[in-house]
Amino acid sequence: MDMRYHFDKPEIYLSLYGERYICEHPVYNSCTLYRIEKRGLAVIQQRFDSETKSTWWSEVDPWITDALYLHPDFREYFEMRAGACTDGLYPTVTVRQIMWALKMKPIQKERWETVFDRRDI
Repeated sequence: MDMRYHFDKPEIYLSLYGERYICEHPVYNSCTLYRIEKRGLAVIQQRFDSETKSTWWSEVDPWITDALYLHPDFREYFEMRAGACTDGLYPTVTVRQIMWALKMKPIQKERWETVFDRRDI
């Protein structure tokens, strides 16, 4: 039985689902976009630059994309949170929000991470 607490990067992985999407969102300019028909859900992950000590949001690690999409509860979550594209933007969630909602083991939390204090980004 696997008792690891965190979702760890596998040695071998595919990234077939989700696409890198470039946009002009106030919080990020690239994300991982999951699209089903005319609706989409953008997922973002926080990054850190150790030189400048600055953080930014962008697409999620490629080794997580398929694990999210293939999760048995993904479609239900997508139906709840996804929406049509408005001014080039889709409804957005952080990778932690979706992993928590799907009851997946979280990715390792970094000291520098910040969180959104509201549901909608």
